[in-house]
Amino acid sequence: MNDSIHRICLIEDDEIMGEALADRFALEGYACDWFKSGRAAMQGLGRKPYAVAICDIQLPDINGEELFAKLVGSGAALPPFVFVTGFGKIDTAVSLLKLGAHDYLTKPLDIHALLDTVRRLCAKAPPPVIGDYRLGISGAMRAIESMLPRLAESAKSVLITGESGVGKEEVARALHKVADPEARTPFVAVNCGALTESLLEAELFGYVKGAYTGAVRDKKGVFELADGGTLFLDEVGEMSPAMQVKLLRAIQDRTIQRIGAETPVRVAIRLVCATHQDLKKMVEEGRFREDLYYRIHVVHLSVPPLRERKEDILWLAKRLLDLWAEDNADRRTLDRSAGKALLEHPWPGNVRQLKHCLERACILSASPALTVEHLFGDALPPAAVEPSPPGATLNDYLQSREREYIEGCLRANDGRIADTAAGLGISRKNLWEKLKKLKLQDKDIPPADAPTGAERPDKSRRTP
Repeated sequence: MNDSIHRICLIEDDEIMGEALADRFALEGYACDWFKSGRAAMQGLGRKPYAVAICDIQLPDINGEELFAKLVGSGAALPPFVFVTGFGKIDTAVSLLKLGAHDYLTKPLDIHALLDTVRRLCAKAPPPVIGDYRLGISGAMRAIESMLPRLAESAKSVLITGESGVGKEEVARALHKVADPEARTPFVAVNCGALTESLLEAELFGYVKGAYTGAVRDKKGVFELADGGTLFLDEVGEMSPAMQVKLLRAIQDRTIQRIGAETPVRVAIRLVCATHQDLKKMVEEGRFREDLYYRIHVVHLSVPPLRERKEDILWLAKRLLDLWAEDNADRRTLDRSAGKALLEHPWPGNVRQLKHCLERACILSASPALTVEHLFGDALPPAAVEPSPPGATLNDYLQSREREYIEGCLRANDGRIADTAAGLGISRKNLWEKLKKLKLQDKDIPPADAPTGAERPDKSRRTP
């Protein structure tokens, strides 16, 4: 089935009606997934994006109204719902419309009216996804997915921003997959914040034999390695002013020159840059070149932190556990309390922290069903949320929760920055920035088992 056409979710238990509608949708050029029960539909709606859902009221396991109420209550991103039934009642229709249903049709069904409704809804739906690169089920991530086909047709530079660990590289890889579904061109990624200036220059542009001590052979840089494909520069805000000048020249001219070489090399790349920093503010402070900023900021994609798209948490957890099962032939699931704990956790390290949390639980647990204790160990999330003080904003509340959690992790690790950062699933530098932002870098944090008044941990352990 061609994934570039709009997809319809059909929920109908009647074999004759279901088959007739599925065949008609196929003739009209739509992809159609037919579910014969409410339970199957709930699972299917979480796996694929649909332009519209056609749902019968009378289903064998749950009626359509209860199914829709559960889906709405779950907070999942849903397509427009059109209900069809042979037992039309005004109060049922009003109830469904109040819940957010788009329309309500009665049997005998006017197929032309239904098709007109489907066409209108598909015309308003985001462009269909191409290939298997789902980023999430939240509205924010589906909006990013919908932009990728248009970006794939352009060679313009893309800037992806978001906190550390939100999945910026996954967005870049998804864009590359859309542009090259058959994987004929390279995707090359480099972390600009992980290398010194001299090493970064060699990594980006390469060098020739004899350019400096240790250059025993010619080496291509990532610009040449990514020729014809996508180059992903992560943490571009960490570049020094001198490297920013060299990067700007390479982007403007689409040519690079290896260290020690005399002849420039032309490259054709799709450039995707990413950062967790506010580049506009850095420009205003004179720490980032304005001309480079506008060169890489042609299209901007902002990836929200995981705490702001909670509907993605369990979806991501299932996907990560499926990958674990593929790699280790070891199927793991979450029990009810574990799923609830994942949803309540603040995830300061975002998707990276969630991945590390699940991997650690799978390694340490002998049980196929992961519990809260397997996931969090001694650092259990709070059972109840304390009310925020009057007048506190959402940002104040989130910062206070993040502050408490990081403080607890520091205490559990006896103030050791490296161990705490590893447990949070973030870099030491990112943790140090959070400590400064939350005013924790100069705070006395005694070990978890220390009595009141314990001596301050050695400051050498707090060096980033």
